[in-house]
Amino acid sequence: MLTKTFAPLRLPISNGQFVNNEVVLDAPVVLAPMAGITNSAFRTLCREQGAGLFVSEMVTARALIERHPETLRLITPGKGETPRSVQLYAVDPTVTGLAVKMLMEENLADHIDLNFGCPVPKVTRRGGGSALPYKQKLFSSIVKSAVDNAKPFGVPVTVKMRIGIDTDHETYLTAAKSAADAGVAWVALHARFASQMYEGQADWSAIARLVEFMEPTGVPVLGNGDIWSGSDGVRMMEETGCAGVVVGRGCLGRPWLFADLVAAFSGSSERITPSLFEVRAIMYRHGELLVEFFEAEGRAMRDLRKHMAWYLKGFRVPRELRAKFGMVSSLGELEYLLAQLEDQPYPVEVGESPRGRSSHGRPVHLPDGWLEDPFEIPTITIDDSVSGG
Repeated sequence: MLTKTFAPLRLPISNGQFVNNEVVLDAPVVLAPMAGITNSAFRTLCREQGAGLFVSEMVTARALIERHPETLRLITPGKGETPRSVQLYAVDPTVTGLAVKMLMEENLADHIDLNFGCPVPKVTRRGGGSALPYKQKLFSSIVKSAVDNAKPFGVPVTVKMRIGIDTDHETYLTAAKSAADAGVAWVALHARFASQMYEGQADWSAIARLVEFMEPTGVPVLGNGDIWSGSDGVRMMEETGCAGVVVGRGCLGRPWLFADLVAAFSGSSERITPSLFEVRAIMYRHGELLVEFFEAEGRAMRDLRKHMAWYLKGFRVPRELRAKFGMVSSLGELEYLLAQLEDQPYPVEVGESPRGRSSHGRPVHLPDGWLEDPFEIPTITIDDSVSGG
């Protein structure tokens, strides 16, 4: 239960012709961008449950300026979605600037988040994601390019990062100060090293340290990592002093986590624990939204399949029926399968346990010689290491 009052999270943002308005998030809760997850359908579900800000799947700056159809579709907002938040991945300041300029001139985004936290090999081996902050000059140039191109339009830029590459190569304090100097609206920290991937517990003490370190700059810090319930969100803010929380894996198959967070931040002791019949309605709603997003029922159902185990986690569902959910091919079939579920209360202990990616830690794949000189500006001209957006 809430034991202190938290200030709303404020994001200075453009709104049509009016510049420097603010989006005020009464519940300081942000949906993290997740590849293959946070399309407009899933963002709509989270919006309906109370998420204050909902960030698109990561798209590459190179793919954006080359107008890849899939990339453009990924940044298309859902009905009524505002603010429109786009996460960019980039490894080149010039390409970053061109991508942001395109988003601004074509009025495609109200907020831009820069990805410096992705730990997957296909990103880090090109020097992107969580590898990039180690190259301090390159990092500063990319952030400055984004901010400078967004500023005339009144659109804020934020950054999301990890603690560092590994325990021998922390980067978050230096990178956060550099981002603040460039003019970002906030810094979000996933409190793990890239080498951890998603294993172990997030180190919330790093968030607390960053909050204290950034206090003189006036730039807020958001915390990310191991928020599985509304009480976790409150506890993170109380323990670290962060200005808001960013939620990723915790909402997989549980978009109502945002309603739980909103309730917790309002001081309510009520928990949001939907019955299986209530979950069933959300599952069907998700399917409908995916059909609208993909404009193809078959593709929508293939995308929905990966969510089925998350939605049903902890509920008593016969093995044969679970298997059929994992192969669902149409809305009609989904409705038929959902009708076979027997109502039951929410399994709090299991339902709120870790979920989603749990990749074991491993050495980070980096370009040759990447760790030799943090002040070197490497020659990276290819900005499409994540194909299709």
